[in-house]
Amino acid sequence: MLSQLSRSLSFRLLAIFIVLGGLFVFGTVKAIQRFYNSDEIRGLISGHLSLHVNYVREDIGVPPRIDRAIAITERVPVDIRILGPDVDWASDPAFPQLDQLDFAPSPRFSDSPDAWVNELQGIDFADLDGHDFLLMRQGGYDIAISTPRISDVPDGPALVPLVIGLGLTFLLLGYGAVIWLFRPIRTIRESAAHIGKGHFDHRIENIRHDQLGDLADDINRMAEDVQSMLDAYRTLLLGMSHELRSPLSRMRLGLEFFDEQDNVDSLRAEITEMEKIVVSLLEAERLNDRHAHLNRSSVVINDLVNGLIDDFFSRDQDRIQLEMPEEDVVASVDDARLALLLKNLVSNALRYSTAEDGPVGVVVAIRDGDLLITVSDHGPGLSADQAEHLDEPFYRSDPSRTRDSGGTGLGLYLASLVAGAHGGKLTYVSKADRGATFEVIIPAA
Repeated sequence: MLSQLSRSLSFRLLAIFIVLGGLFVFGTVKAIQRFYNSDEIRGLISGHLSLHVNYVREDIGVPPRIDRAIAITERVPVDIRILGPDVDWASDPAFPQLDQLDFAPSPRFSDSPDAWVNELQGIDFADLDGHDFLLMRQGGYDIAISTPRISDVPDGPALVPLVIGLGLTFLLLGYGAVIWLFRPIRTIRESAAHIGKGHFDHRIENIRHDQLGDLADDINRMAEDVQSMLDAYRTLLLGMSHELRSPLSRMRLGLEFFDEQDNVDSLRAEITEMEKIVVSLLEAERLNDRHAHLNRSSVVINDLVNGLIDDFFSRDQDRIQLEMPEEDVVASVDDARLALLLKNLVSNALRYSTAEDGPVGVVVAIRDGDLLITVSDHGPGLSADQAEHLDEPFYRSDPSRTRDSGGTGLGLYLASLVAGAHGGKLTYVSKADRGATFEVIIPAA
């Protein structure tokens, strides 16, 4: 979940908004605090507050005059309580007793550098039920002032929850705006992936007229350009196929009029080899592409293997040992391409081992939902260095394996391309003793 959010552009943009907002609030608070903490402003505010406190003290007098306290409450929205040796008076009967209030110095009024106002000498503070209380002492009397009035019950929302609520509301609105802004990205990404699978006729539609819309238009134009290039490539491929096969066919026909049989046989073998190379190269080019088109169908692998052995290896059936489940093994594959893969693997195994070495094993099975085909022989095998190059075209693992032995270096290359086009892979499994084993794994579904 966290990794998905970290890859989301909308989440990143929202995180940037949150960080910038937090930095803005933090910077604003620090700037205001620094402004008020300046000696000039802090001294001005502290002086005015001290002056007002002195006015109240002088106005009430010593001993306190109740009529002056009443006059103050009539001019200012506060309540006053006076407690002394001979008096216990409150402007509002509901004014709490002073022993119910926990008076103490306030951190907001201190000489600390973090405080905004200097300490008010001889003043303590308390709060109860949404009211702030100030306590001053003079002439043996305690004078407590409440703001707002005791009868004024605060009914508005608290400042901190209000600010937090508004902040969360704006955050959700911002998140919704970000989601709306980046919503086309998902459509563009899905369409680009669809086009990337070879569906070049697909177009991205219904995108807003902004930079994301321009990006969608660019992807559409790219799909059109790629489609045009692939069409030209396929046309060139077909033209090459025709142009190469035609002269080879005429050469083969011309050989029939030669008298020297030895030379004819030699040239015929060379022409056959050239035709095999041309066909293999054309098939390799068709498969060496992530957009290789496969004619998939539900194929019974048992029947495909048996038919392949009967059609191409009837003379060597006694050298091939088949191992397949009794029930049918069914997989969604291109039967012609899979047959080509098996034909190349079995041909290699027969070519590079002898009957005296032992049989060529062909094993078909289903493992973890994948089609597993193994072809093994008991020939000389391959070294680790040779095995690394088997999926390279025209590579021969042994200098002795030349065209005289029938190899072109394209068989295993084609086999690996066929496996890859099916979403699988061809691997060489080394053996402790002699022999080579090739394992093909293809998703069966």
